[in-house]
Amino acid sequence: VLGIDPGTAATGYGVVARERGGLARLVECGVVRTRPRDPLPARLREIFEGVEELVARHRPDAMAVESVFYAKNVRTTVTLGHARGVILLAGELAGLTVHEFPPAEIKKAVAGTGAATKEQVQYMLARLLRLKAVPTPSDAADGVAAALTYCMAPHLPTPNADSARRARGPAYPLPPLAREGRAAEVLR
Repeated sequence: VLGIDPGTAATGYGVVARERGGLARLVECGVVRTRPRDPLPARLREIFEGVEELVARHRPDAMAVESVFYAKNVRTTVTLGHARGVILLAGELAGLTVHEFPPAEIKKAVAGTGAATKEQVQYMLARLLRLKAVPTPSDAADGVAAALTYCMAPHLPTPNADSARRARGPAYPLPPLAREGRAAEVLR
């Protein structure tokens, strides 16, 4: 499972594998960083390409994305929404099952309470994944927490169980209407 903590400066990610007996194992975690001085479209492209690269390298069965929180600054919330959009698009185009979790649900799944602090979540990540140290930076730990939440959710398909969707492969080829230049006709 590829877990993502969206951000325009640093998008955290964590890849968690579910093993026999219900145990989970951390495969990789880190951040996709963008250059602060770049225009927003260039930063969104970096995020999209970074997620594409992760999907190609790890071939996850599912993607877990932290859903949007409401910041005091409306501009921050809107910009974060753009980042989430390209992340969700990358998952959909790769044919992944994409699930979104509110921050409080991730905290509750990992630490037992939706009001847990970042430190409590990070501590529990290290315990649950049997790590010697907390995943760093905190954006990466948040991505790991999203992936682990998916793995622990009893009502969601177990990774590898959604083979029909995976079998169809990436959704990159354009649909017949677009290939034939008739997409504009459909929209009229």
